[in-house]
Amino acid sequence: MSEKVPAPMTLQQVLQHTAEMGVSLFQICDYPQIESWSAAQLQALRQQADQLGMALELGTRGLQAGHLQRYLELADALEVTVLRSMFNSATSRPTLAEAGAMIETVLPKFEQQQVKLCLETYEQVRSADMMSVINRFDSPSLGVCLDPANCVAALELPEQVIENTVDRVLNLHVKDFAFSRQDGWVGFTLAGSPMGEGLLNYRQLIERVRPDSRGINQIVEHWLPWQQDAQRTCQLEQQWTQQSVDYLAKHQFQE
Repeated sequence: MSEKVPAPMTLQQVLQHTAEMGVSLFQICDYPQIESWSAAQLQALRQQADQLGMALELGTRGLQAGHLQRYLELADALEVTVLRSMFNSATSRPTLAEAGAMIETVLPKFEQQQVKLCLETYEQVRSADMMSVINRFDSPSLGVCLDPANCVAALELPEQVIENTVDRVLNLHVKDFAFSRQDGWVGFTLAGSPMGEGLLNYRQLIERVRPDSRGINQIVEHWLPWQQDAQRTCQLEQQWTQQSVDYLAKHQFQE
């Protein structure tokens, strides 16, 4: 997509906006610019989060030791205890054996720093295959960032992904999704939908994972289709975000 938002919010503005919505947690996920921030910039961000009463998490991609070491440094500066990552990065698609070797190299550092490495469920690696690697390591510092929607593209039902990963879930990405017919009935589009209006069985997700009793944070996400221009897209994003926050607050199912 060549169109872009002409004046995107800064990370500092996003934190302020999040706090104004009554949310006290923000996951800085796939924001590679932060990798080059100075110690002073990181300290200022942590101070802002403290003033807003906000906890922070981090997110990146890949398992390379040097890359994750940098994120452990960021985690230390920002007082972060959860790092979301994934097997694949933009430049690396490791085999299961290679992924296991990478995890074996970096995991002791995560354990020492008491940071949880949460690997997200994605269609590139089937959930059972991902778990075959994660379950090699009996460590509370290694687990799953569960997003049942991602694996639909690999023909994995969300219910099966939940069952495959539930025992090792340490973080949740919550977004709703739906299929729609393309013009001429030639295939489908899998895209996001407003929370509570799509195919995500949120009740089942919460009842199986039991995030509150296990201390697992829920991170709101979107698959938001472009709405012809930046203004309409940003307006809809705000609506979807508010609806998701309200939905999660309202639907506190008995665990």
